[in-house]
Amino acid sequence: MERVIKIAEKGPVFGAPRDAPLSETRVVYTQTRRVDVPAATLNKNRIITGLENDATTTAYKMLRTQVLRRMTAHGWTSLAVTSAGSGDGKTLTAINLAISLAREVNHTVLLVDADLRRPSISRYFGYTPTAGLSDYLLDEIPLSEVLFNPGIERLVILPGGNPIANSSELLSAPKMVRLAEELKTRYPARLVLFDMPPLLAADDLLAFAPNIDAALLVVREGKTHKDELKAAMEMLQVVNVLGTVLNQTADASAGYY
Repeated sequence: MERVIKIAEKGPVFGAPRDAPLSETRVVYTQTRRVDVPAATLNKNRIITGLENDATTTAYKMLRTQVLRRMTAHGWTSLAVTSAGSGDGKTLTAINLAISLAREVNHTVLLVDADLRRPSISRYFGYTPTAGLSDYLLDEIPLSEVLFNPGIERLVILPGGNPIANSSELLSAPKMVRLAEELKTRYPARLVLFDMPPLLAADDLLAFAPNIDAALLVVREGKTHKDELKAAMEMLQVVNVLGTVLNQTADASAGYY
């Protein structure tokens, strides 16, 4: 019989209780803001729900399986999603991977918009938050006031908030370091995905690298050049590279994976 877990979110971060077998429960957040996103918005912005039976959803399920296998083997719980340059699709990849992971009933997922120079995750859901991660770090706004659930069970999103220029300094500040540690360790059944800026556009991921377990690199067919990919891989030597995602491939059989 399915159990319903109602989580009264108190304290800095939230997730399912330690003793909750997620495969037998339905997680209900009682304070996190719920944003009901119209299906038309999801379709327009190429966001999967995880319930479709199409090539894109299948590709993300394959990616999910590979990611989970590698992360479980190493005991990792946090993953940064990045790209070499802008326009490679890393944010959409992070969103759809997070949704696919949340549909895997043994985990909850927290998706963090850590691209603080150009935060965009909330826009994909047609939602304009009043504050986000940057505001939490700078203005003492409680985290409980900025988290939202986009109507997908086991998925919570921490939006980026107001854009800031000194993002790498903020991501390496003590308050963010403490938050990252709390996000990673408080709930063993939770995975944390960080959408990070492109490697060749900012030093944010390098500054934040000590706080993540691994990184996933998104490359776009026909756009990412070999020299850019080489430079990005050299920069990623400071982190565990989980793998690469080939995005927008012309080979329909390959899909996103």
